[in-house]
Amino acid sequence: MSEKKYVIIAAGGYGTRMQSEVPKQFLLLGGVPVIVHAIQIFNKIWDDAQFIVVLPEDQLVRWEKINKKFLRKKNIRATCGGATRFHSVRNGLKFVKDEGIIAVQDACRPLTSEQLLTKCLDEVIDKKVVIPVIDLKDSIREIIKDGSRNRNRAKYKAVQTPQCFYASILKNAYRQTFVESFTDDASVVEAAGYRVHMVEGEPDNFKITTPYDMMLAEIILHKQQTAS
Repeated sequence: MSEKKYVIIAAGGYGTRMQSEVPKQFLLLGGVPVIVHAIQIFNKIWDDAQFIVVLPEDQLVRWEKINKKFLRKKNIRATCGGATRFHSVRNGLKFVKDEGIIAVQDACRPLTSEQLLTKCLDEVIDKKVVIPVIDLKDSIREIIKDGSRNRNRAKYKAVQTPQCFYASILKNAYRQTFVESFTDDASVVEAAGYRVHMVEGEPDNFKITTPYDMMLAEIILHKQQTAS
């Protein structure tokens, strides 16, 4: 792949549901911060990628300590996030000066596999816009004014990251004015008129949000390390 490669790590949140004073992206998973896992897996596939970490301004000092300890040889820039994920990713895009491929990854998805990354990065060359998705397991209901109603889960997918785009497409999409329906990068790109292509994601590629998620991630990581 000859195109320039960029990875935007979205780490702008605090994770109040984690019930921790330390933002969840900096908690230790197997002795290593969650955000470091998210970066290291990309480095195995894209060893020449430029990383852009977007995080709260008051966490820059904490990040620099982590960067120096775990990632000092990596090509990483850090910038401040915004009020929403939309504004944070838009801040990160300011560092993308050339055409290439951009992967946007949640900092709190530390268990993304090399196989899934390779699939997404291979597909984006042809499709231009690619996101991983998985089937819903539970029945779902839509909240309406007078209560709720059943919906056919077969018509819906749960969306994961990394979400991969040609740089020109993502940068053009982020010139739009923010609306609340922009919950991820794919929704921004779709609103700009581009078609979103899906690939099969992985159950283990979940986003750490709660203490239970962290416990589950520890178990999965231990099994992976034991098997390797």
